[in-house]
Amino acid sequence: MMDSFIFPGLTTRVVFGAGTLSRAQEEVRRLGHDKVLVLSTPHQKADAEKLAESLGDLASGIFAGAVMHTPVEVTETAVEAFRASGATAVVSLGGGSTTGLGKAIAVRTGADQVVIPTTYAGSEMTDILGETASGEKTTRRSPDIRPETVIYDVDLTLSLPVGLTVTSAMNAIAHAMEAFYAPDRNPVIELMCRDAMVAFRDGIPRLIEDPQDRSARTKALYAAWCCSTALGYVSMALHHKLAHVFGGSFDTPHAETHAILLPYTTAFNEQAVPDLLRPIADTFGGGSAGGELWDFAQTVGSPMSLKALGIEESDLDRATAIAVKNAYTNPRPIDPGSIRELLQAAWEGRRPGG
Repeated sequence: MMDSFIFPGLTTRVVFGAGTLSRAQEEVRRLGHDKVLVLSTPHQKADAEKLAESLGDLASGIFAGAVMHTPVEVTETAVEAFRASGATAVVSLGGGSTTGLGKAIAVRTGADQVVIPTTYAGSEMTDILGETASGEKTTRRSPDIRPETVIYDVDLTLSLPVGLTVTSAMNAIAHAMEAFYAPDRNPVIELMCRDAMVAFRDGIPRLIEDPQDRSARTKALYAAWCCSTALGYVSMALHHKLAHVFGGSFDTPHAETHAILLPYTTAFNEQAVPDLLRPIADTFGGGSAGGELWDFAQTVGSPMSLKALGIEESDLDRATAIAVKNAYTNPRPIDPGSIRELLQAAWEGRRPGG
């Protein structure tokens, strides 16, 4: 038990189950809105059109232009579309790209948000907005950013490709990993993170064998909710900083970047707080937390190196410089040499600890 803690309470309404997409209209009306703009990526435009049709006269249009890392120029176009549509809220259908765009619109216009995630990456429960401008990704936190309602529908994850199932799950695990040592951690979030680790450990291998396994999909989506809640209610540190460095400055894919960095950032901070990260080690095999996560990633077919994402070895010096440019709280002190060493190992794909 922790000697003392503050638990801020959970403010986002969550609707979880199978077939819950059908409740989107009810949830929009519950928030008091009669016109919404439906958001998606270009890839999910057809799904957004179906959702808009199901919303009937509530849907005032579709903006299917969400892209990774929430570039401000895309947001500006989306805000124009939002205002022209007459909507007072957004319904964001998709993964982190669409959720991020909805948040960016909300913080600029005051719009309410109903988020319907289709992956496990987990930004939907958070008050965090990451935006990219001039080749760098910056983040901010504000109560105005947090969505009002999140609808989790297991049915929407049945068609999630195995590759994205794995990488978005690893992305979610990264949220829980950093929550274990967060300075503002609390027992509620820790219990959710412990539960999520077990659910992902048991659920993801089953989904690789049978992506249509409803029980395993339910388990994984529940774990994603737990990890997203952790991301949204306690502080993140080195891992998320490095993921934003590569996403914002090198345009690497979001989930894959998190998946690759996770064993290395875990191992880095494990040297300072091994007891706090012991739940991860115990869940995945009993060795070191970083090594066990590397082994799990390899077992489930997750990408294993920054090199595989197209990062050049010569890019690592620039990434290091960006990562240490601004001070931030982390369990282990950060310096250019140790970060450069971490990135070298991640670039090569070497197992942490040998």
